[in-house]
Amino acid sequence: MSINEYKFEITEEKNNTRLDSALAVLIPEISRTRIKNIINEGFVKINKIQITQPSIKIRSSDIVEVLIPEPKEVNIAAKDIKLDIRYEDADLLIINKSPEMVVHPGAGNFDNTLVNALMFHCKNKLSTIGGELRPGIVHRIDKGTSGLLVVAKNDNAHIFLSKQFAEHTIKRVYEVLVYGRMKPSSGQISSMIGRSKFNRKKMSINTSRGKDAVTNYKTIEFFTGKKIADMSFLECRLETGRTHQIRVHLSSHGNPIIGDQIYGKQNKFIRDIDPEFRELLEGFKRQALHAKSIGFIHPTTKKEIEFECEKPKDFENLLKTIKKLKF
Repeated sequence: MSINEYKFEITEEKNNTRLDSALAVLIPEISRTRIKNIINEGFVKINKIQITQPSIKIRSSDIVEVLIPEPKEVNIAAKDIKLDIRYEDADLLIINKSPEMVVHPGAGNFDNTLVNALMFHCKNKLSTIGGELRPGIVHRIDKGTSGLLVVAKNDNAHIFLSKQFAEHTIKRVYEVLVYGRMKPSSGQISSMIGRSKFNRKKMSINTSRGKDAVTNYKTIEFFTGKKIADMSFLECRLETGRTHQIRVHLSSHGNPIIGDQIYGKQNKFIRDIDPEFRELLEGFKRQALHAKSIGFIHPTTKKEIEFECEKPKDFENLLKTIKKLKF
């Protein structure tokens, strides 16, 4: 069977589950949106019958066959955009993404993304599993977040890496600056995360249809003083990788990330501080969140490898200013 074909016998555990929901779990390397499109386009069969309804319920003992079609040709231009490549071999790249860069093309941005840069650098030798808009993209980090991510150069590498993400064995460490003091200073935040009922562009812990999310955090340093708001420099280790997970968890904990324009709610923290420092904080228009390190088993050598990178200059300068003014 080709790596683009899948066949499953549905277990009792997934009885009466939506087809698209079940396939999102069974084939974690394929995005939920692409799975829906694949079903809509007739590439899924249940018991040899073609299905085009993502919402259809499956039953235990059903045989589900999925064909992942070859990506369609789309007009995504390869662009000579400078990349900070920390490692590269025949299977993968490790990229240190700048905070201003978007990972893949989407509404309003088809020309200056990481994918455009990768297509130029790799001459289209990227995995196809992510679909026509996400060649090579195994996982993503938000615009405004800096740091390391892994890119797959072939489908076998993509599948091997995606399995590690699905099984939560990828080691990911983030550095982050938040408002307030974390209580306790180290711990774990665990909740469901899903789409907000009130704003579909936001994620929320107040959901009945989300996914389990676990973030472990540790306070590296706490800052307080007459000139600054109370702030904490944290290290976060992810057990899961939900959309906006660290941002949502820390905001719900009462410690929003400095500069976060979506989950920030920073006004109450900066009312009575030094005016110049308030201006600096208000001018920091991205979340102070940095993907410091990533570790995983290499798809070919089967050896564990790990990579680490320094904070970008704007993050480092903000941290230095906070330390200078903390007394």
